[in-house]
Amino acid sequence: MDHKDLEAWKKSMDLVVSIYQITKLFPDSEKFGLTSQMRRAVVSIPSNIAEGAARKGNKELIQFLHISIGSLSELETQYLIAIRLEFIKKEEALELQMIEVKKLLIGFRNYLNK
Repeated sequence: MDHKDLEAWKKSMDLVVSIYQITKLFPDSEKFGLTSQMRRAVVSIPSNIAEGAARKGNKELIQFLHISIGSLSELETQYLIAIRLEFIKKEEALELQMIEVKKLLIGFRNYLNK
């Protein structure tokens, strides 16, 4: 299975670009704080999909999908923190992207569990 053919990987790659763009707006003092954390969390999502897809079986892929889902949950929390700290305003398009990626990850995991 080539991870580049997976819709969850493609959409999570789009999310990476969005997060990198939005974190450019953060204060310079956050370069090694929330900016770095959000970027690491979002990069982890497609990276773990790719690593899981490269493994031998579905059991390992499912485990890496769990990690991707966890990274997405971290990202969602960090996004809300950035809003509370007034680094950014609520971004409906970004929220919809995160929801879409979560649905794809959970749907793919559930499909593999059957």
